[in-house]
Amino acid sequence: MPLQIDIGIEAGDRKAIADGLSRLLADSYTLYLKTHNFHWNVEGPMFNTLHLMFEGQYTELALAVDLIAERIRSLGHPAPGSYRAFADLTSIAEATDKVAAEDMIRQLARDHETVAKTARSVFPLCDAANDEPTADLLTQRMQLHEKTAWMLRAMAA
Repeated sequence: MPLQIDIGIEAGDRKAIADGLSRLLADSYTLYLKTHNFHWNVEGPMFNTLHLMFEGQYTELALAVDLIAERIRSLGHPAPGSYRAFADLTSIAEATDKVAAEDMIRQLARDHETVAKTARSVFPLCDAANDEPTADLLTQRMQLHEKTAWMLRAMAA
């Protein structure tokens, strides 16, 4: 018989928070894939700058998805982990055509803002359940995505 979770957060609250984190995980993983795609396929005069910048961004996202998934597991729920599950949960649009470097910048800026909004949407659930560890994770994710979006917008100015 598995041990029951007794961390001071009710089962229904843990489920609602895990569902929100699953959307955040899907957005983060989809953004990871999109950023990696842009890293591979960027062309033009900003190639070196963007190639290196995108590498830093997708590397950070690769670490972040693990933290998000582990928090979902800590709350007692399975973390989504398939392309199909992520496609069903994400708010991020895939890049399916060839994209100019300037459009890559604009798309990623919007996408980072989208991930920040997804993270922010889970906050009321955390506050109501006194789930400080998830709130801390969300704060860190929002700070990173808002800063990255700002930097990308500055490049597009």
